[in-house]
Amino acid sequence: MTRPIVPVVLSGGSGTRLWPLSRELHPKQFLSLVGERTLFQETVLRTRPLTDRLEPPIIVCNENHRFLVAEQLRRIGVSPRAIVLEPVGRNTAPAVAIAAWLAVKDVAADAAATSDDERDPLLLVMPADHVIADTDAFARAATVAFDAAAEGYLTTFGIVPDRPESGYGYIRRGAPGPAGNWYLLDAFVEKPDIETARRYVSAGDYLWNSGMFVFSARRYLDELERHAPEIAAACRAAASRLAVGEDFTRLGDEFRDCPSDSIDYAVMEKTDRAAVVPLDAGWSDVGSWPALHAVLPRDGEGNVLRGDVVAHACRNSYISAESRLVAAVGVEGHVIVETADAVLVIQQDMAQDVKRIVDALKEAGRAEIKSHSDRS
Repeated sequence: MTRPIVPVVLSGGSGTRLWPLSRELHPKQFLSLVGERTLFQETVLRTRPLTDRLEPPIIVCNENHRFLVAEQLRRIGVSPRAIVLEPVGRNTAPAVAIAAWLAVKDVAADAAATSDDERDPLLLVMPADHVIADTDAFARAATVAFDAAAEGYLTTFGIVPDRPESGYGYIRRGAPGPAGNWYLLDAFVEKPDIETARRYVSAGDYLWNSGMFVFSARRYLDELERHAPEIAAACRAAASRLAVGEDFTRLGDEFRDCPSDSIDYAVMEKTDRAAVVPLDAGWSDVGSWPALHAVLPRDGEGNVLRGDVVAHACRNSYISAESRLVAAVGVEGHVIVETADAVLVIQQDMAQDVKRIVDALKEAGRAEIKSHSDRS
């Protein structure tokens, strides 16, 4: 038996910046935004070519999304190791801790696991809502990350930037590892202004922070215990009281009392065993309408037109129609998104302000932030 690798897919996001397509009860990871499959399905299938050591995935998701997850897995023929339901969102550090506890517990119960390595699976942690165009490049980078993680490093993927970008956090890489294809992680850097981002790209040793990781389950739990003991204690208590059903795994109520924090803040910025693998694979977190516009095929005028759209003299715009004809004339650098119950019109350079619309709708108690309705 060789060391197992367990994919962990984090599917707790709400995707508010892609409103009105993305809603609380049907967020962006469950939408077919760039192809026939949803972002969630593509994430799960992305791991299949990696290695014959791959175990079934652990999915961590919101209680409200459990049937979406189960149905979308069924449609691609994937049987998960577990679908873990969070009663409340507590960010990525606790979510991964629960997955690590599950992975260790399952391997410990396997009589075929005889060595220490076999009892300590590697976790490949991936958000469910990212796009990776070059899956072969991802597989090569993941293989390098497995090697670094096997040496005891908590390893993240750093995206090789193709432009200055103020919407992402950055990672500064340090000295190369022994094989020269991964690096010690020197520092995490918060989202910069555009001038600072230009300096980072010119420097050549800064990478975008992808939010994807590889590390051993036990190493992660040990580092969490050392650097975020309150999170570790709450997750340990919640994991000890799992309710394992035929289809879903529910956490103990102790998870509600767990502090909320990301892997970066809770562990990666504090550990002395962090590494980074450069990844150049057409990555996007599809975190805004301009980001989605950038990863889709465009016409000769730079437009993405989806659905029943008629456009004249329009340039560099994303225009989408779901339930009726949308006609646009002379629009440049805009996003127009029509659904049965809402229409969004926004300049692309103000796309981050979609969240302000969502906040205002939430404050007003509007149903349009939760789910889609047919007003016809």
